[in-house]
Amino acid sequence: MTTALITGSTAGIGAAFARRLASDGHNLVLVARDTKRLQEQATELHDRHGIEAEVLTADLATDDGIAAVEERLRDRKDAVDLLVNNAGFGNKGQYLEVSMADELTMLKVHCEAVLRLTSAVTPVMRERGRGGVVNVASVAAFVPRGTYGASKAWVVQFTQGAAKDLAGSGVRLMALCPGFVRTEFHQRAGMGTDNIPKWMWLDADKLVAAALTDLARGKSLSIPDPRYKALMGVVKVTPRALLGGITSRTGRKYGPQ
Repeated sequence: MTTALITGSTAGIGAAFARRLASDGHNLVLVARDTKRLQEQATELHDRHGIEAEVLTADLATDDGIAAVEERLRDRKDAVDLLVNNAGFGNKGQYLEVSMADELTMLKVHCEAVLRLTSAVTPVMRERGRGGVVNVASVAAFVPRGTYGASKAWVVQFTQGAAKDLAGSGVRLMALCPGFVRTEFHQRAGMGTDNIPKWMWLDADKLVAAALTDLARGKSLSIPDPRYKALMGVVKVTPRALLGGITSRTGRKYGPQ
């Protein structure tokens, strides 16, 4: 049986990854800040699927939290075969409306933690000749829309660059770029969602299934839905100056309320 480590595992996309991987027979290392929720999740997945679920409480906004996960990922005796860097959050407000402390915390979780955790596990995977890393980004990475999008753009560029550097090693890296997903993400950020059209919402379980298929196919970038693939196709051919105006207006219409 292989082992997968998932950050931000107790809710949303992370929880969907945990459900799917457990149902496929993978042992899990579940990482989040809330020990009680982690223990409840581990017990449920163990009882339902008969897999081993290890709990690791860590706050990836802190050096100690990142270091604790790094240590687990470097364990060669009980190696991790799949890393899912899913932990993340959003800040309510436009640039200069969000405190610098909150902006830096976002970069810590979205960028530094992703870099350090990926860099901790890939040498072990390369030695074994197999392994995979899924770094959860967002379609926001492809439009000029705020610090959140900028941090996710970094995730995409880093992941695809590292994937090229590790080509042929047996280690696969993929950036996962979903659109709006029904999770706790917006509620935690204090963002209203009533103004977002129903057609833009994705199901977390279907998203994960598509992402794992893309990873198995060796893709370094996954946009796991035809609707968002079409939208991103339009984005690619739209001039950046025009795109900036469109995304600004769209953000005011469909963004945080």
